[in-house]
Amino acid sequence: MRAEDVGLYRSPARALLAAGRAERGSEGTLAVAASGTLLVLAAFSAVVTTVGDSARSLHGGVASETWTLSAMSLGLATALLGVGALADNFGRRRVLGLSAAGLALTSALGAIAPSMTVLAAARVLQGVAGAGIVASSLASIGHAFPGGRARTQATALWAAALGAGIALGPLAGGALAGGLGWRSSYWLQAAAAVALAFGSGSLSESRAEVKRPLDLPGLVTLGAGMASLTAGLIEGRTDWSAPRTIGLLIGGAGLLASFAAIELVRRRPMVQLRLFADPSFVASITGALFTGLALIGLMSFSPTVMERGLHLGVVASAAVLAVWSGTSMVVSLGARRLPERLSSPIRLAIGLTLSAAGELALTRVGGGSSWAALLSGLAVAGLGSGVANAALGRLAVESVPSDRAGMGSGANNTARYLGGAAGVALVVAIASSHGAGGDGLVRGWDAAALVSAALCLAGAVIAVVCGVRARG
Repeated sequence: MRAEDVGLYRSPARALLAAGRAERGSEGTLAVAASGTLLVLAAFSAVVTTVGDSARSLHGGVASETWTLSAMSLGLATALLGVGALADNFGRRRVLGLSAAGLALTSALGAIAPSMTVLAAARVLQGVAGAGIVASSLASIGHAFPGGRARTQATALWAAALGAGIALGPLAGGALAGGLGWRSSYWLQAAAAVALAFGSGSLSESRAEVKRPLDLPGLVTLGAGMASLTAGLIEGRTDWSAPRTIGLLIGGAGLLASFAAIELVRRRPMVQLRLFADPSFVASITGALFTGLALIGLMSFSPTVMERGLHLGVVASAAVLAVWSGTSMVVSLGARRLPERLSSPIRLAIGLTLSAAGELALTRVGGGSSWAALLSGLAVAGLGSGVANAALGRLAVESVPSDRAGMGSGANNTARYLGGAAGVALVVAIASSHGAGGDGLVRGWDAAALVSAALCLAGAVIAVVCGVRARG
């Protein structure tokens, strides 16, 4: 046999082996990315069933509970854009591994917190570490699955992991708090983060072709603006007309406007504002923002209403909430089977509309009804969340150039958790304004659910407009 003939036989074999290795590498990337996202969202959501016990143990009030509920959202929103840039520049595997180690340390800090102030600070730092995991995970998926049906399926699985984390966090947190105390939840998070740090070594490294400098002025103004707005919403719970409340809200808006101005003049900004000319990018950002405002905010507060207003136990409240998060997880997996002719913005609009319908159904709890009145609304809202989360995961990576997948996922998730931090504070402010005690919380819940449904519908309208514009 001639040498060139041997080459003809070897080349296809080598190509097949290379393709097999690439496929296994992509599957491994998806497994680690999904596991990391699940862990971050479990840590994010576990607090909804442990915050009451921690506040009683550490002598905290409603304001400290609200800060603790909002704190991880604040850390995520502040850091996601910055760590997205770091992941693009220095490697997504490296950032994921370091962030997992950081999550382990900050979770341990939460476990030993001597006060609610320290616990809230630990939650902010958990958010910063979690931001590195979420941004590098989704960016790694964008690199491993360049496009087409494979990317749709991968981002649907990522969204399902997001839903699974939100479902498991409150259940695990509530069960541990009831048996071993609220601190055990943070120790479990720390142990899982250590395992993720070791598992991240199996990822193949990827990074952007051209590095971007870290935008410190942008990071500072974004973080300070978010903190000021959140503080203003928390203070508004007692008096919206107080000079302190008004000053915090105006100051936060001014700082966020400064952030936008900084990004406009920087040569290499964290967020390329010209991307807002792309309707798909606008849908990605506004959809994530309204998801945080209208869904994360309301659902994060729901266990408190169930415990104090409907007199359910911690684990029972988590189980009821799992109707929403569990449905969301299952639907996220099934969303990959939706027809390809449905664009991502239109899928997002469908998801937000269904979520609005579910939240409208949740307003029935106010008339002395039991927790069972929540079930149908939570199921419909979960259906909508699943469709919306799958669409947002896909939009995050398809609405930006492939070498800026970290920025795309960072911007998308920043908007989600910016909305989440503001949404929690807004829901608490609305619910608390209807009187103290359990009855007041239940009446306030109806109003908060109605406002959240209206926000979902507003997000759906924007998504439809973006979808129509994207088709030209």
